Amino acid sequence: MNLQIKSKEECAYDEVSMGEVMLRLDPGEGRIRTARSFAAYEGGGEYNVARGLAKCFGFKTAVITSLAKNDVGYLIEEMIDAGKVDSQFILWKDFDGIGRAVRNGLNFTERGHGVRGALGISDRANTAASKLKPGDFDFDHLFGKLGVRWFHTGGIFAALSESTAEFTIEAVKKAKQYGTIVSYDLNYRPSLWKHIGGLEKCREVNREIAKYVDVMIGNEEDYTACLGFEVPGNTEDLTSLNLDGYKLMLNEATKVYTNWKAAGTTLREVKTATVNDWSAMLYVDGEIYRANEYKALEILDRVGGGDSFASGLIYGLMETGDPAKAVNYGAAHGALAMTTPGDTSMARKAEVESLMSGCSARVKR
Repeated sequence: MNLQIKSKEECAYDEVSMGEVMLRLDPGEGRIRTARSFAAYEGGGEYNVARGLAKCFGFKTAVITSLAKNDVGYLIEEMIDAGKVDSQFILWKDFDGIGRAVRNGLNFTERGHGVRGALGISDRANTAASKLKPGDFDFDHLFGKLGVRWFHTGGIFAALSESTAEFTIEAVKKAKQYGTIVSYDLNYRPSLWKHIGGLEKCREVNREIAKYVDVMIGNEEDYTACLGFEVPGNTEDLTSLNLDGYKLMLNEATKVYTNWKAAGTTLREVKTATVNDWSAMLYVDGEIYRANEYKALEILDRVGGGDSFASGLIYGLMETGDPAKAVNYGAAHGALAMTTPGDTSMARKAEVESLMSGCSARVKR
């Protein structure tokens, strides 16, 4: 695997993510429909990767997004700044007073427990980010003049609207033009694609984006839904995962997309909402690299686990170039992220590396 990553010296940013950042409202141990108070966090599938790389791994990162110019937008900006992600590329949109034309996204999220699965209710129609379109951002300045070593975006942002799909294609093409490594998390959400062309449009958009991707990320459902590749041998409810099937699928996918240098996926076998078997794998040059297995992992909040896998994987690939180490950084970071509330990681790099080396959960005094 030869990613040919630009040096730190020639780039202003180690990594830049592009996607919507929403305000997450969390009822804690309770239910959305009975809550009288919510904890507030920021979150977004693509942004979470930039935040993990900045806050946990010490990279210089930024986010390309758009927010409505009101106090909810300023709150989200404040949280982005606290996460050590550069917020200078937020494209601010004037607020009309009631959000008729543009607004900020909200995401109500229950963590789930035991037999009760996690529940997410997004309130994100007509958001500032969903209005982004080709020509709104100077990618030549970012990738050409400032310099970015790694660019990450994903299928959630691409599915917000027809214009964000086109905007994403513009971005990945520009990143590749300037030699920036591109990663993409397929992150299939049928509810987002439903009213802009459904599965057919999803595949049309993602197949075009995939032509410009170096590192593809997605779970078994993502590769099938977004790109049309079947994983043979998986059970219909995905309670049992077949690694040989993944390898066969990725062998076929990399024949179609010869630009892919690596393809990663989390491996989650759900026992209950709070107990999962957790691992990950990375496909490079025809070989499967399997991460440490975290059997019966106890989960406080599963949302964002895959994003933290992605940020750990990216860190490992950039710093070590070793697929085996990189996938273990990803799996360990994802596991730790699911032990704390909110979409984003609260882990430190030393904790990630300690877990990778097999540390126990004994009390530290």
